[in-house]
Amino acid sequence: MKSIKTVSVHIVTYNSADDIGDCLTAVLAQDHPVEQIVVVDNASVDGSAAKVREWYSRIEEVPHTTRNLSVPKLVLIENKANTGFAPAHNQAITATETDYVLVLNPDLVLAADYVSRLVAQMENNQLIGSATGKLLLKADPSLVDSTGLRMNKARRAFDRGAGEPAADWMESGAVFGVSGAAAMYSRRMIKDISVDGEFFDGDFFAYKEDVDVAWRAQLLGWQAYFDAEAIGYHERGWKTAGRSGKSMFIRRISYINRYKMIFKNEPSRTLPLTLIRALPYELAAHAYMLLKEPGLIRAWASFKAQRTELKRKRRYVQEKAASKRN
Repeated sequence: MKSIKTVSVHIVTYNSADDIGDCLTAVLAQDHPVEQIVVVDNASVDGSAAKVREWYSRIEEVPHTTRNLSVPKLVLIENKANTGFAPAHNQAITATETDYVLVLNPDLVLAADYVSRLVAQMENNQLIGSATGKLLLKADPSLVDSTGLRMNKARRAFDRGAGEPAADWMESGAVFGVSGAAAMYSRRMIKDISVDGEFFDGDFFAYKEDVDVAWRAQLLGWQAYFDAEAIGYHERGWKTAGRSGKSMFIRRISYINRYKMIFKNEPSRTLPLTLIRALPYELAAHAYMLLKEPGLIRAWASFKAQRTELKRKRRYVQEKAASKRN
């Protein structure tokens, strides 16, 4: 008889008090046992951590399935400053030893079989290191939020199917990677592709850290999978608000992390062709930036400051990828 694979759910909160209760209730309702729930609060000022403690103190009142008889252990880590999405999730990963890790946004509500479906797929194929379900927009569940990640030839990454009818995305299968909004990762892959003990690159702070992981995983021989029958509902507030609603700090991070990702992961043999393919986009994007968002240029200061670390990480990833090919 096969043992039940252990799962922990990791959530990073930052002023997430309005959403975290529904998110946790859906986690408790999973038909696959959840061993641990790790919440890392990044210095919220809206009482997010207190909301988590209050919710957990009333856990017996929350409806849950008969299969998930054991109440998950709650680990609440309260950071004194906002360390960012990537470093906070690395904290959570370090705090657990489960077979599978579900990285989950606090504004996401899962169907009861989300965890069990993804674990089953990953157990059936040991080369699958990451998996996602069909994430729908909570405001309009007929539309897709994400069915995984895709990357074009200019090394720009997108959520597959974003804004398209959910009915058009009924076929499960391999994808480039999975969105960090509701990503299931195997511990096998986490251990294999981590660099100096870091799964997500802590220098990214936030944004594109999931794409960086997806690219690194693919280079090191891992597969990613989309299960069309595993459903989640996502608020996705920051994208619907548009660029004008984001601080310059956030826009700089999102902008420069793409170049950090390319620097680390693009193999030397494909770099010339990628540069040619990306040139039209880069010229247009930077012309727009100089006219409309010249403040983004200052993001290159962080690239320069981290260049030695980026070179070291690139060397590690490329050498390990080469050894796996051989």
